[in-house]
Amino acid sequence: MTLESLALATLVGALIVLVAIFAVRFAGKLGVPGLLLYLILGMILGATIPALSLDDATLATVLGYSALVLILAHGGLTTRVDQLRPVLAPSLALASVGIAVSIAVVALPLIFIFDFDPQLAVVLGTVLAATDAAAVFSVLRRMKVTEKVRTLLEAEAGFNDAPVVVIVSIVASGAWEQTAAWTIPFLVIAEIIGGAAVGIAVGYLGRFILPRLALPGVGLYPIAALALIVFSYGAASVLHSSGFMAVYISAILIGSAKQLPHRRSILGFSDGLSWIAEIGLFVMLGLLADIGRLPEAIPLAVGSVLLLILVARPLAATVSLLPFRMGAKTIAFVSVAGLRGAVPIVFAAIPLGFGVPGAELIFDATLIAVLLLLLVHTPFIPAMGRKIGVCLPEQVRELEVESAPLDAMSATVLGVDVPKGSALVGVFVMEMGLPTGAAVSLVIRGGAAEVPNEHTRIRAEDQLVIVATLEAQVRTEERIRVLSIGGRLARWYGSMGSAFPPDQ
Repeated sequence: MTLESLALATLVGALIVLVAIFAVRFAGKLGVPGLLLYLILGMILGATIPALSLDDATLATVLGYSALVLILAHGGLTTRVDQLRPVLAPSLALASVGIAVSIAVVALPLIFIFDFDPQLAVVLGTVLAATDAAAVFSVLRRMKVTEKVRTLLEAEAGFNDAPVVVIVSIVASGAWEQTAAWTIPFLVIAEIIGGAAVGIAVGYLGRFILPRLALPGVGLYPIAALALIVFSYGAASVLHSSGFMAVYISAILIGSAKQLPHRRSILGFSDGLSWIAEIGLFVMLGLLADIGRLPEAIPLAVGSVLLLILVARPLAATVSLLPFRMGAKTIAFVSVAGLRGAVPIVFAAIPLGFGVPGAELIFDATLIAVLLLLLVHTPFIPAMGRKIGVCLPEQVRELEVESAPLDAMSATVLGVDVPKGSALVGVFVMEMGLPTGAAVSLVIRGGAAEVPNEHTRIRAEDQLVIVATLEAQVRTEERIRVLSIGGRLARWYGSMGSAFPPDQ
């Protein structure tokens, strides 16, 4: 790559990301998921700009896996162990039984009624069983759904990637022809258990290491946390175990640590990476699609979607959750809320990489199925939740205490170090005369923080933490400069807050 091509690549890439970000605002007004617009954007770009089209299925799979690692990492970091524990067994049952039911309901009719190739039929039934973590996290966390139901569906999305990718890889590679059919479930279980073991080991390692690190910058802690989680994927994969399972479990354990340093920075960093991964993943899959081939796959896609939402999902939810005495409302909502997104399309690209004959039809059918589900099914899930009764009414919601970035509240934090010899030394906090909209919230002295009161006098080497609205920020900074020169008797002169009259 030359510098010229690098410049062009960064220009086009940045424009695509900006367009995708702005599309989020319009998606809400149009009542469609933003993920759908990303996918359509990629398809339009690939069709109109041939140079951007992607025809390397192996590269697409590798990039897709990389994006899924980041998406699962953020989902795990925002899922607490105490939330997961009550729904762990049901979510695992839903993830595993859901795949088996989907294969049976979608693949068997294709094989025995339409004389479809068994290899392709099993792949299609398997990939459509994968609920999408990005779609689930995106939709459910905007809904006022009960915590138990939300955590159940999020955990299912986090857990079912692992068995799906194992089954698709075995079937697409042709390994199932040399392997007894009854051994395949044991291979899947072994990989999942191995991935879970690696995830637990790395998760507890992170809980031990991160609080004890003394890094020179706050920004290094998110990098360290994400590096540990990504390490779990690599370690599990090298050990021939499920990397996705390792990522999700290690992220849950690290995110649930009581002494996780700079938690907000870690979550903010992973949230940003997750958004980039989602945008890049959907746009890339759109670039991989061949619009000219899609009409041929429409009948297969429509039939599969109908079987999925009318038979497979309700049956899987009922069979999985009844043994755990889940209520009828929960089962009903889970029956309609199996959200699909980029994950099935990524897994449908695996047979393309293996060169399986007819794999293009499976990829195209999966792409159309996801488009249909995102366009027709997903937008109605919030209304379904309210109708079924699993959404929390506004009047009975518990008080929420949210740690939000100050820019979301139109405020900022100013840090002031008081050096020796400053005119601020000896000034009472109440004498500072800060403008309306600003206040000293903390005084850090000798490493200890205290909330100031009318008796708090500023000392040398104190650190003042001042919270100010964005409107008051400039005047607050000017006032602090004035005080640092003139002390408590300082007056205001000029727009820059000089401590002296203009003629001096």
